[in-house]
Amino acid sequence: MAQYSLNEVLKAREAQGHKSEVNHGEMHLDDVARVKVLSPGRKVFKRFMRNRLAVFGACLLITMFVFCFVGPLFYAYSQTRIFYTYEDQNINYAMVKYNETYNGYNLDNDLSTETKVVNAMNSNIKKMTEDQQYMSVFGENGAYRIEKLAENIFTLNVSDVKQAASIGNSQKKVGTYNQLGKELTFDDEEIEGLAEAVAAAIKSKTPEFELGDRHFIYEAGQRKSYTIYEKMDGVQFTGASLGEGFEAALTEAAEAKANEFEYGGKTYALKALKERFDAFEILSTEPAKVYTTLSLDTLETGKAVSNEFRVNSLLAAKEGGSFTADGSEYNIVNNDGSYAIYDAAGNEYAELSRMTVRRYSGEDSMSFALKKLIIENVQDMRANNEKTRTITCEIPEQDEQGSYVTDENGALQIEETDMHISRKETGEYVLNCDQTIYKIDRFGKPTSAHILGTDGDGFDVFARIMYGGRVSLLVGFVVVFLEIILGVIMGGLAGYYGKWVDMLVMRLVDIFYCLPSMPILIIIGAMMDAQRVETRIRLVVMIAALGIMGWAGVARMVRGQILSLREQEFMVAAEATGIKVRARIFRHLIPNVMPQLIVIATMGMGGTILTESTLSYLGLGVKHPLATWGSMINSVSSSTAMKYYPYIWIPVGILICLTVIAFNFVGDGLRDAYDPKSKN
Repeated sequence: MAQYSLNEVLKAREAQGHKSEVNHGEMHLDDVARVKVLSPGRKVFKRFMRNRLAVFGACLLITMFVFCFVGPLFYAYSQTRIFYTYEDQNINYAMVKYNETYNGYNLDNDLSTETKVVNAMNSNIKKMTEDQQYMSVFGENGAYRIEKLAENIFTLNVSDVKQAASIGNSQKKVGTYNQLGKELTFDDEEIEGLAEAVAAAIKSKTPEFELGDRHFIYEAGQRKSYTIYEKMDGVQFTGASLGEGFEAALTEAAEAKANEFEYGGKTYALKALKERFDAFEILSTEPAKVYTTLSLDTLETGKAVSNEFRVNSLLAAKEGGSFTADGSEYNIVNNDGSYAIYDAAGNEYAELSRMTVRRYSGEDSMSFALKKLIIENVQDMRANNEKTRTITCEIPEQDEQGSYVTDENGALQIEETDMHISRKETGEYVLNCDQTIYKIDRFGKPTSAHILGTDGDGFDVFARIMYGGRVSLLVGFVVVFLEIILGVIMGGLAGYYGKWVDMLVMRLVDIFYCLPSMPILIIIGAMMDAQRVETRIRLVVMIAALGIMGWAGVARMVRGQILSLREQEFMVAAEATGIKVRARIFRHLIPNVMPQLIVIATMGMGGTILTESTLSYLGLGVKHPLATWGSMINSVSSSTAMKYYPYIWIPVGILICLTVIAFNFVGDGLRDAYDPKSKN
């Protein structure tokens, strides 16, 4: 007798026209069609497909996965590609300053100067009259002489001096008195009766005393030793007398409070003290620093010059002519207050001027021709007392760093513009103009090239939404998978073994239920911020933290189901047949819990995505430049940004809502489909 399977018989019956009988309602008790039944899986599927919201959620999830994981393969831009754009802006292009402050440059020698003297150079130079060539000043440890080399150029010289005389209330050391030996040792001539007068003054504690018509003072030293001085008025010579003519010249200079005077073909410097002037003969001077209000601009834009070139050009400006610097010869020519410097071939190399022209950022990146044009106009404005003026000039295009833009051959990209010059109350001149700037396309509006525009970093928003969805969905799946694994293991052990194992696992579950998950996650994020953890490591840590914090609910559900299933007949039979414990749990018990696990996983995935988005929004999740949906909303989290850039956060917010809703719809559909009490 031939053997036929049920499906083969059904197919044969249908081929013979049995279908028409069924359609007419003719069904017999022994009809083989009555034993045609659906498998449990197909029943679940049919129940699920009858739920329209569940089907809609599934279709939405499939679309979302295709969009996030397949879409980037066909999209032209990556999530970290920066886009640039040309833009015309009215900018503060340059600033012109008329130099009033003298800047000092060291000469190439070993002469040192005192800080106090250097700090006072600007005020001392301004004290000098127009026809004054020299000025002597004194520091704490030496004498200095300021010399005017040329207009706006001065040198600070170290002077070698010796004291010649003093005028006014001065004092001269007479000798030293030893109180123990009652002996007065004179430095020069002896003065009769002075020893007795000193002893009496010390005894009476009178620091000043007189002897005849002469006035003396003493100062206490060590070991009962006293230094005796004679106080004198008028001119007192340090050495031999220089004559009445010198006294008259010194007196006249002191009354005029001069700092120098000439006598006998020699120059003397006056040092003003509290009650007198000391006169010093200037033996020699040697320059240590050169000071000027002139700024140096080279013909080659932004070319750095050595200190030797700068100093030697200033020293040569006194007489004009040539100078040597860095092994090359140069000529300098005075052009009515400014100085033109030419190289040995006669080509203009640089210029010294009181006008400092720099880019508004402070960089020296302007062309020499443009500087000269600006200086000429500013000088004319100063002469005519004009406050504003507009000039037409050519300027190079620049990028966002202020650097000039060149073509493929290295030539500057030039554009013509109107430059507006305005004088500020501080005396500086600011130049504004319209300029084409090559800059990062920040917060660009949606266009055909960028469907959703660009964000604050110049990234394409549409590309980052796709790549960000990858991360958010990946986090949801991996975290839920981790929760299921931990929950099944811990719940399975607790439910099967019971007793102390159950008590231990359930107390651990209670502990995890009591932990404040969000504060802990925020603390972990802050710690990773402090340690500057790399972006991808942060992602792994966040996934692990979310998974470990969320397994307790799964474990409790699995435990409850296994407690119910382990007493049923099929488990008693499995135990009677000698199946191992591991096989009983994972091959017989866990498969019966799988429908509930699928529902929990599906419905929990939406909550996980929301948690990840929240952490990223707070700046504690995945960091820049890796995109997530939460971090994209965080980039425009201020009220102003949300108002002006809705094309960034609204699409992301909609995708988050749709994804979470879709997971919830699918979860509800699976829950109803697995419920045996659902209607067929």
